[in-house]
Amino acid sequence: MGAAAAALASPALAESKVQPLKSLAAQKGLVFGSAVGAGPPGSLTGSFEDARYRAILADECGVLVPENELKWYVLRPAEKTFAFERADRIAAFAAEHGAGLRGHTLLWHHPQWFPAWLKDYDFGAKPAARVEAMLAEHIDRVCAHYPQIYSWDVVNETVDPADGALRRTVFSDAMGGVEPVLDASFHLARKAAPKARLVYNDYMSWEVGNEKHRHGVLKLLEGFRKRNVPVDALGIQSHIGAENADSFTGFGRPQEKEWRAFVDEAVGMGYDLALTEFDVHDKGLPVDFAARDAAVAAYGKAYLDLMLSYRQTRELLAWGMVDKYSWLQNQWLRQDKAPKRPTLYDDAYAPKPLRQAVAQALRDAPAR
Repeated sequence: MGAAAAALASPALAESKVQPLKSLAAQKGLVFGSAVGAGPPGSLTGSFEDARYRAILADECGVLVPENELKWYVLRPAEKTFAFERADRIAAFAAEHGAGLRGHTLLWHHPQWFPAWLKDYDFGAKPAARVEAMLAEHIDRVCAHYPQIYSWDVVNETVDPADGALRRTVFSDAMGGVEPVLDASFHLARKAAPKARLVYNDYMSWEVGNEKHRHGVLKLLEGFRKRNVPVDALGIQSHIGAENADSFTGFGRPQEKEWRAFVDEAVGMGYDLALTEFDVHDKGLPVDFAARDAAVAAYGKAYLDLMLSYRQTRELLAWGMVDKYSWLQNQWLRQDKAPKRPTLYDDAYAPKPLRQAVAQALRDAPAR
């Protein structure tokens, strides 16, 4: 084994000559980081409890993102309760290792992900005012608790991919429309975190089947600009590869021309870009590790080359760094029921070809 191969085979970057991804990103005016979950030890959401996982985060990541800890259903288990403890542990680790902290999310505007107490909440005689007060309390309290957060997903996933329409929730029903909820959230976030980059985040992708989703997101972004809503960037989640559906068996059907047109429209409106949740879903690929990893790496590299060619792209964030902790392990199972390999490190904490692909994409990217 040559020196370079031996270095890549070592899971401890601190003991090798491999340049950390955070350093490669910084050289191009980007930040690289990852989500991490402080859920129950041994669970998919408990990667933070794994010391070897934390070592990879410390080596590779210039930014950490609490995976679920700042979502309402975790942070707000009851109306009067703010459960900051899990996110606080991630924030402390980030500070200890000189990493930035990114916020996800102030409002996941999707009825499935509201906490149970909100789903049948009585907003009283003045429901619109009550919603705005509730949003203000939440956003003010959370932003004040984490003043170090430099970038916030203010609103997450409000566009329905089925038809491109905006999702209704108890909040939008009470306020008489979706736009008032979204606009208020961004205005409140700007007041509470005036120096943070404010992001609308969604999972429209470059593959076939995302056409209506993309169209709806562009309509939303256009509306924000017309209404002077303080939105700085579009968060492109970047869950690429296999379609997220139980019935899907293929892999990699990108619409590069249509995707470029979508991105061009977004940046043409003055939005920056953030790749917020990168992984490569290998559901439809062969079980063989070498073939699967090679296909994932090539596909990820092609996508990142395209997205990093836009100087408006400021952030590249993986949605997890080790395969066994990926959220995809219990979603849309492979037909052969084999574990998936969608992240940069395998279950033995060794870097994979996708890690090499990300590193090369960063090397090849133009400086911001």
